[in-house]
Amino acid sequence: QVQLVESGGGLVQAGGSLRLSCAASGRTFSSYTMGWFRQAPGKEREFVSAISWNGGSTRYADSVKGRFTISRDNAKSTVYLQMNTLKPEDTAVYYCAANGRGGLLTMRLSYDNWGQGTQVTVSS
Repeated sequence: QVQLVESGGGLVQAGGSLRLSCAASGRTFSSYTMGWFRQAPGKEREFVSAISWNGGSTRYADSVKGRFTISRDNAKSTVYLQMNTLKPEDTAVYYCAANGRGGLLTMRLSYDNWGQGTQVTVSS
C-alpha cells in the first residue's frame, strides 16, 4: 500500500496555470505507475494522465494533451501535474492514484491507491 496526498489546487482564471503535487508514503514509490484522474460535478471520474515508474513514458487524455505535463521525482516520492492554458472545463477535483500492475493504464479500476483529491476551479 502507498498513501497519497495531493496539493496545489485552487482557483485560477482561464488561461492560467497550476501545478498539482502528490506526495507518497509507504511502500516503494518508484515501483508504481502513477496517474492523475479528475471528477467534475455530476460526471464520472476520468483519466487525465499517467507516468511510468521511471518517468520514461507518459500518457495523456486527448482533452489535456499539449496543455498538461506529468512528471515525477522518485527521490522525493512525488508526482506532479503541470497544468497550463487552463479552461473552465478543466474544473474538477483532481485525484492522484498509484498502480502496481505496470503499464500506463487509463481505467480507474486499475489503480489500487488513491489520494483524497484537490479542487481545481477555472473561472471564465
